[in-house]
Amino acid sequence: MPLPRYRYPSDTSDLEWALLEQLLPTPACQTPQGGAPEKWPRRRVIDAIRYITDNGAKWRALPADFGIPWRTVFGYFTRWAKADVLRHILDQLRRRLRLRRRRCPWPVRVIVDSQSVKGAETVSQATRGYDANKHINGRKRHLVVDQDGLLVDLLVTPADVQDRDAARILLTRLHADHPEVVLVWADNGYGGEEFHAWAQNTLGITIKVVPRPKDAKGFVLLPKRWVVERSNSWTMRARRNVRDYERLMAHAEAHIQWAFITLMSRRLTRPRRQTEALPATLAVA
Repeated sequence: MPLPRYRYPSDTSDLEWALLEQLLPTPACQTPQGGAPEKWPRRRVIDAIRYITDNGAKWRALPADFGIPWRTVFGYFTRWAKADVLRHILDQLRRRLRLRRRRCPWPVRVIVDSQSVKGAETVSQATRGYDANKHINGRKRHLVVDQDGLLVDLLVTPADVQDRDAARILLTRLHADHPEVVLVWADNGYGGEEFHAWAQNTLGITIKVVPRPKDAKGFVLLPKRWVVERSNSWTMRARRNVRDYERLMAHAEAHIQWAFITLMSRRLTRPRRQTEALPATLAVA
């Protein structure tokens, strides 16, 4: 089915779609188990999901010119998030970007930080909390990024969850998916000898707390941690992520993942500068 030409800034370009299409799961009708052929073009489904994430619209407010029922788009959104399709896409896009910058394909040193955001009225009392330090009633996003600020893993919790408690869950999952990670930079919220000993003895991960020194004028300096602060700002570029509107925390995580998928796919498909040219040994198929 031919697709209409470019309409919204969040639409995928031809190069982006060529990159993303190969990372999506095989349609059910092409598997040994079989299934009904998909009715709607996947590219248009992804464009619709990215429109919702980028513009912060309600699912029911999906523009009619997409030509797809909003329930269908939401169904793809939930199924791909539940099946870890987004995590796979992020891993592959990040790998290619790291190779482009002549880095190891998989990060061994990462940075972790949390960000509290207000919760809308659609966020239930059971999945929200009050962050006394930031004076925010809502949820907290715990991001793990590499040295370039690219998303490695994340966890969304109520805002009253302590950083160390969330980090135990996040780092355990990180170790299972990326056992190569051996060093995590963090701020004082992740301090404590007991927590550091647990990470070292159980996961083989060293937690390095980066202090927050001040310069001569009294401004706080953020060595290493400025990278994850920038990643938080990238997350907020997508208007759906400015506040937390999702009833399920897994859906809040999925919108953050889609924001980074858009960011990384566009970086990979923009014209490459001369200094970014890869040697033949690092060329990505």
